[in-house]
Amino acid sequence: MPMDDLRTDNIASKLSEVALTQENDAGLIEAKTGNVLSFSQIDKRADQYAWYLQKSGVKAGDRVMLMVKPSADFICLTFALFKLGAPVILIDPGMGYKNLLRCVSTVAPVVFIGIPMAHLFVRIFRSRFDSIRQKFCCGNSFGVFGKDIRKASEDGYTAFPAYTPAPDDLAAIIFTTGSTGPPKGVRYEHTVFSAQLRHIKSYYKIGQADIDQPAFPLFALFSTALGAYAVIPDMDPTKPAKVDPLKFVASLEKYGVTYSFGSPALWKVVCEYCLRENRVLFTLQKILMAGAPVSGDLLKKLKKILPPTTEIHIPYGATESLPIVSIEAREILAETWHLTQRGKGTCVGRPLPGISIRIIEIHDEKLATLNNDVFLGVDQIGEIIVSGDVVTKAYDNNERETELAKIQHDGRLWHRMGDIGFIDAQNRLWFCGRKAHRVQTAGGVKFTIQCEAIANNHPDVNRSALVGISGGRGDRMTKIPVLILEKEHNCRRKEEDIIDEVRQYCSASPLTKDIEIFLFHPKFPVDIRHNAKIFREKLAKWAETELEGKV
Repeated sequence: MPMDDLRTDNIASKLSEVALTQENDAGLIEAKTGNVLSFSQIDKRADQYAWYLQKSGVKAGDRVMLMVKPSADFICLTFALFKLGAPVILIDPGMGYKNLLRCVSTVAPVVFIGIPMAHLFVRIFRSRFDSIRQKFCCGNSFGVFGKDIRKASEDGYTAFPAYTPAPDDLAAIIFTTGSTGPPKGVRYEHTVFSAQLRHIKSYYKIGQADIDQPAFPLFALFSTALGAYAVIPDMDPTKPAKVDPLKFVASLEKYGVTYSFGSPALWKVVCEYCLRENRVLFTLQKILMAGAPVSGDLLKKLKKILPPTTEIHIPYGATESLPIVSIEAREILAETWHLTQRGKGTCVGRPLPGISIRIIEIHDEKLATLNNDVFLGVDQIGEIIVSGDVVTKAYDNNERETELAKIQHDGRLWHRMGDIGFIDAQNRLWFCGRKAHRVQTAGGVKFTIQCEAIANNHPDVNRSALVGISGGRGDRMTKIPVLILEKEHNCRRKEEDIIDEVRQYCSASPLTKDIEIFLFHPKFPVDIRHNAKIFREKLAKWAETELEGKV
């Protein structure tokens, strides 16, 4: 099979193909340890893990919960499970133990692979892991949790015949961040991973000449399957906003990284460090930034620390469907950012090839199908829906949420993004906020991203959050709008002075002129995957408490 033919549904097969043509090329390095694996070594290690797990009784279809830190072992074990046809369950440990235990109970894994600390966690909450029949320890536990799978699987080597999946065979269950409710397990078929691989290769032009440093560990799977050298950075991926920029930049420079994927929170830290230290990231040719709206101010700063030819791509999507839309920084700065600042919304770009985006009237209830008269026209704000090969089909063991999120129309499956936006005359999608975060006020509906942009123009405001609180008038639907502000780092000005100035900003815009309540919050609660999505529900409860008896 030729290298550019990515029609196979199991991306583990792509790793094996890369290993044949780039056998001794470096494929993976851990920046923290300096441990380097060639592509053939990655594939061989994945094969060894697959054989060992199969001989131990793990078979195709067995759900495997993987709790291993970002490392060569994480990548090799994931590929091994793909080769086996055993769906891998990935849960962000930073979501908190209550959410984690809730997630485990919904997906019922039968096999557990984890580091010693994760095994201790399982032992403490044994009753919540009662579906597990086999455990494997990845690390030295001095025999407490059994053999170290890294040592036990080393004996012998022959190529493992990769599982050939049927179209609906499950490859993974990946949980949402839970930014608008409890995290949900998204079913990823092998076909979805294969489609994502195609888009990353063809649209972003990623290939064997590239060196990747992904702040999101799963992205390294795509890189190695495409023949790109992946550098696993020395950082906690659940806390990108707390990345050590010195370490992150050091590995970018040491290994000549050509592209890197990370959240705006991460790039803000890296950017501030580079500006402070007068450093330019000369090797970077592409940056992919996702997870939350990206400000034009951050893009302008990034331009100062990058070569003039470097591309900054901002893909848009969700755990349930990614990537679906993308835009490059040059277009944002030249054409859309000044409109964003005025409250139009955030332009997220045009659909990728083969992806269809439509805008429908806003509904909170399930929609089994659609009538053509619900589709909205150019510049009309509504609910965003998407169809295409990267759109997942269902949540795992969650029929209610699946029914709310999926629509069958015109012979195609459509996913409701849970976002509000519109399509402009140039076929660009604009994001106006999450559907669940819209605020129904006495003066009409307000959308978060549009209103917050007005307050964010103030130089001392790091970010803002629009929430609605009850007015005590008996109308549960109508809310009083409140703008909550977070100060820029190191700002020492009085909060009341900043609020007076923000009030003037807002009074000049028809979107925000009727907002009368402004509060400062010391540190916004955000998601653990990108450290950028604001938990507005938590802020709304906080505001209710702060203003109790005052409104």
